[in-house]
Amino acid sequence: MPAFRDIVRRIDSIKNTQKITKAMQVVAATRLRRAQAAVQATRPYADKMIEVLQTVGERATEYKHPFLVRREGGRAVMILVTTDKGLCGAINVNNIRAATRYMNQNYPAQQRYVTLGRKGRDFLLRFGRDVIAEVSNLPDRPSPGQVLPAVTVALEEYTKGNTDAVLLCYAKWISTLRQEPTIRVLIPAEIPKREGERQGPQADYIYEPEPEAVLDGLLPRYVETQVFQAVLENKASEYSAKMIAMQNATKAAGDLIDSLTLYANKVRQAGITTELMEIVSGSAAVSGST
Repeated sequence: MPAFRDIVRRIDSIKNTQKITKAMQVVAATRLRRAQAAVQATRPYADKMIEVLQTVGERATEYKHPFLVRREGGRAVMILVTTDKGLCGAINVNNIRAATRYMNQNYPAQQRYVTLGRKGRDFLLRFGRDVIAEVSNLPDRPSPGQVLPAVTVALEEYTKGNTDAVLLCYAKWISTLRQEPTIRVLIPAEIPKREGERQGPQADYIYEPEPEAVLDGLLPRYVETQVFQAVLENKASEYSAKMIAMQNATKAAGDLIDSLTLYANKVRQAGITTELMEIVSGSAAVSGST
C-alpha cells in the first residue's frame, strides 16, 4: 500500500494539471468565438462570388475554361487541411484517414499532396507520401496571402497537365459538438446551379471585358476562396474539438482527484488504526510486565 504522503503529492499534481486543462478550455472557447466570427464574415463574399460565377457561366455557354474540362485519369493533388498543434481530439486523424482513403479508391495512379498544417505534413512525410508544397504555423486569423502559395502550386500542376484533379479535404464545422471530414473536388470546377427560379426581377449584368475573360480571372479566385474558407472552417473545428477535449480532461481529472482523495482517507484511517493498535499493544505489554 502506498504511503499517505505519496498519494497527497499525486493529488496535488493532478490538481495542477486540472488547472492547466481548465485554462486551455477557456482559451479554446474564446478562440472558437473568433473563428466562428471569421467564418461568418467570409460567407457573404463566397456567396456573391458563386452568384457572379453562375451569371457568367450562363452567358459564356460555348466557352470551356481549362478548369471546367474534366480529364480521365488516376492522378490527383489533394490539398489536406489539418492543425499545427495537437490536443484537439480526433480531428486530424479523421481528416488524414478520409483523404488517404479517397485517394486510394479514386486516384491510385499518382497521389500528391499539398498540406496546410503541420500535423498532416508530418504524417504524410513519415509514411513516404509525395508532398509537393506545405504551409504550417498559420495564425488564429490567417490571411488569404498566407494560404495562396500552396494553392498556386496545386493550380499550376493542373495547368501544366501533371494531374487530372485537384481535391480539398478539411474538417467542416457544423456545431460545437460536431465536425465532419469533408472532401471536395476543386478542379474540374463545377459551378453551382441556381436553386429554382428566383422571385422578382433578376439583375442583368453588363460585363467588361467579355464574360469569357471574366471567367478566366474569376475561376482561380473561386478555387482560392474555397480553400481559404476551408482553412477557416478547420480552425473553428479545431477549437471546438480542443474545447471539448479539455473539458473532458478537466472532468476526468476531477473524478480522479475524488477517487484518490477517498483512497487517501482509507490509507490514513488504516495508518491511524495501526498506530492505535500498536499503542494498545505496548500499553498492555507494559501493564503485564509490572
